[in-house]
Amino acid sequence: MSKIGRPVDPEDWQLSPVTVDAFYDSSRNSMNFPAGILQPPFFSEKHAAAVNYGQIATTIGHELTHGFDDDGAKYDADGNLHDWWSASSQREFRARTSCVVEQYNRYEPLPGIKVNGALTVGENIADIGGLKLAFAAYRAARASQVPLVADGFTEDQVFFVAHAQGWCDKTRPEIVEMSLKSDPHTPRKFRVNGAVSDNPDFAAAFSCAAGKPMNPKNRCEVW
Repeated sequence: MSKIGRPVDPEDWQLSPVTVDAFYDSSRNSMNFPAGILQPPFFSEKHAAAVNYGQIATTIGHELTHGFDDDGAKYDADGNLHDWWSASSQREFRARTSCVVEQYNRYEPLPGIKVNGALTVGENIADIGGLKLAFAAYRAARASQVPLVADGFTEDQVFFVAHAQGWCDKTRPEIVEMSLKSDPHTPRKFRVNGAVSDNPDFAAAFSCAAGKPMNPKNRCEVW
């Protein structure tokens, strides 16, 4: 209550330092990464670069892409709700967004219960874009380095395996069903499979056959 009527304090965080999470704030046009997430398994100075990029960099890319998802795109650089898009850009954005909605509508985490593509589209756009950004950053950082091989996995494969491991969980079906009806996040298995199937670098890394679920003929790409 004491903050009402006062100037916004840019140093005032909305999460505690120990929280293992990250978020984008549209009204401040800011990304926030508490100390809690900047440690293993998401980040460590002892990790190989491919592991760090596959985990924390995809998270950073995810929050950055939120600035241009179906909600963040409504805000300008100063965090004001403002229509700053051209008509042609809006049409293209809607078409690409519809592709993502339709893709995730097909996922069925529980028998007879599918993902709500419209409810989760913002997070899905961020997942797809964040993975793409992180892979590009990883490739740029490692361009002049000797490629890593770990337990028979190539460095590109390590990047994607690390990304997937960051989403590992065990959730009761009842909780999954509840989240499918109310949570703007897609269940984790499909957050991983959805984003990597839209990334041609994943298909190349694992030699996925063309036309298969992880290397579809038509991919969704908003950014």
